[in-house]
Amino acid sequence: MTPAEEKIIKTVSAMKLINTKGELGRFIASEILKYSMYDLQIIGARARDEVDILPPAYREKFRPFAKEWFFGRYHRLLSMYRSGEFDKMDSPIKDRETFTAFCDMIPKGCSYDEKEGHRLVPVDKAPLYDLFYYLLSTFAMFVLDEPGHPVGTPFPGGFEVYKKREDYFCPIRDKEEEIFHSICNFCPAKQDKNNI
Repeated sequence: MTPAEEKIIKTVSAMKLINTKGELGRFIASEILKYSMYDLQIIGARARDEVDILPPAYREKFRPFAKEWFFGRYHRLLSMYRSGEFDKMDSPIKDRETFTAFCDMIPKGCSYDEKEGHRLVPVDKAPLYDLFYYLLSTFAMFVLDEPGHPVGTPFPGGFEVYKKREDYFCPIRDKEEEIFHSICNFCPAKQDKNNI
């Protein structure tokens, strides 16, 4: 087992024991703060690179939401942490079974398809950078009860993630089931019935 794999398993094992949203938010923030400025630059460059390979018309629609996912959630998490907002959040994690299944998936998700690495990331660091992605997704889906993809995120075909009253809807929610490491399988959004 590599040092990165050990770190991921240790992090996820500790996270699985958490019961409240506030405690989970504090834990995620403390883990995110362990990433160096260099790590954040590489993660940001990798995210930009993944957007840059999309078809031009879709890329320009998607880019602002990719920035919101990365920069927006990162800053929101740390702002809530530093302001003490998590100390006021004592409600339990809503869907314990899904949360536990998500935690169980993370170690395999972090090492999936990274044999050759990414051109911007050394192979030995890639799993920890994937962990960053999963930690931010955990914050969104299990602390904030928001969808993994921010509201407004467009998908091919003209569909997007949206909120109606208290519920979130996604055009691809139930279409990612065969991809075991997809956050969609654990997302609180419901499948948009207009795009089945």
